[in-house]
Amino acid sequence: MSITDLLAKYDRNVPRYTSYPTAPHFSPAITGTHYAGWLATLAGETPISLYLHVPFCASLCLFCACHTTVVHHTQPLISYGATLQTEIARVATAIGRRLPVRHIHWGGGTPTALPPDTMRAVMTSLRRHFDVLPQAEIAVEVDPRTLSDSSLLALNEMGVTRASLGVQDFDPRVQRAIHRLQNYAVTSDCAVRLRFAGVRSLNLDLIYGLPYQTAAGVADTLRQALRIEPDRVAVFGYAHVPWMKKHQALLPADALPGPAERFAQRAMVDRMLTAAGYTAIGLDHFARPDDALAIAAANARLKRNFQGYTTDDAAVLLGLGASSIGSLPQGYVQNLPSVPAWRDAVRAGNLPVARGIALTSEDRLRRAVIETLMCQNAVDLSAVAAQHGADPASLMDAAPALQMLQRDGLISWDGMQVTVTAAGRPFVRAVAAAFDTWLERGNGRHTAAV
Repeated sequence: MSITDLLAKYDRNVPRYTSYPTAPHFSPAITGTHYAGWLATLAGETPISLYLHVPFCASLCLFCACHTTVVHHTQPLISYGATLQTEIARVATAIGRRLPVRHIHWGGGTPTALPPDTMRAVMTSLRRHFDVLPQAEIAVEVDPRTLSDSSLLALNEMGVTRASLGVQDFDPRVQRAIHRLQNYAVTSDCAVRLRFAGVRSLNLDLIYGLPYQTAAGVADTLRQALRIEPDRVAVFGYAHVPWMKKHQALLPADALPGPAERFAQRAMVDRMLTAAGYTAIGLDHFARPDDALAIAAANARLKRNFQGYTTDDAAVLLGLGASSIGSLPQGYVQNLPSVPAWRDAVRAGNLPVARGIALTSEDRLRRAVIETLMCQNAVDLSAVAAQHGADPASLMDAAPALQMLQRDGLISWDGMQVTVTAAGRPFVRAVAAAFDTWLERGNGRHTAAV
């Protein structure tokens, strides 16, 4: 089957599977009371991870689908940091013990939009209420255009070990269309400064499928990106969701690449980065062979969470800040997305949960199958079912979709072993969707699979 035919058949809207069930299926039936109960059951030796969401930026990028807003004054940022510290204390109180922390991820928005003293204070609060282990990874997302020297010093004092630099594309025409002007020199200089400040690992975040992008233009961006010598590169397909993010409607829709051009851009990324010595990780990540992410993938220990592919195998991820999502053995919880509503809930003494979902045994089984497929491009259904005390036959509702995927050369399947082929790797989300019993319940809109 030709690429054109495969795209026509499989490039449908499916989740990115950073969770299962996915966020559109979360319900307000799960409240802060449920969350408090879940937190109280965590054992004292349970290693956890923390995600802090900072929903502020200096300017609005039109492609962005994150929960963020533009601020031009420091007072809202200082206030947000103070409320964040209150939430940290409230979550720790609900747990009732000081748990060990192996990973901390600051995401956004732009976390470094917070004043340096505010970032330091939040980090101090984390260390006060949790046992941040000496070997913990502390990661932060950075906008190279706005990273000040004082913020850089704060990152050093906070012990940040990894930084992700947003790039997207270096083509000026693309940058003008998406309202993000950022030349190579600014990005390269930021990388040099971060390394000088002691940040050991650098990621670059790129996007394909943006207005006016071409395969040749993406190749040019990659050539420049490789000069920075990143440890990891994440290359995401642009998610056009103007029904969720109204500002995306300001993008020139007629300049968005079609499915075939998007696929060509993705293929160009794969060829160039693997030729440069990077290991392809899952759907959209690449890492140097000696990087922890590549090592985890080689040892079948790669994981996937709301930040994408990760080495973090903690069973508990606590979300802090407006709109953040947490994952616990019992299920998922998401904070109120509106900063004022989140702030008011925290100040009122509540855990600011807006919605969530409690996991069933079937959800856990299918989550494990889907995560294994997304991370390893293969899954032994019998082995996963055995780990969950389940009958692998319960997964055979996927059989019709798997038969079709096999006929089209995207997987090999012998009944219990599903392996994504090289041709099928760009379509791995469509393969994972074969096991998603929530997908047809019509409770959410997703983005194209490729």
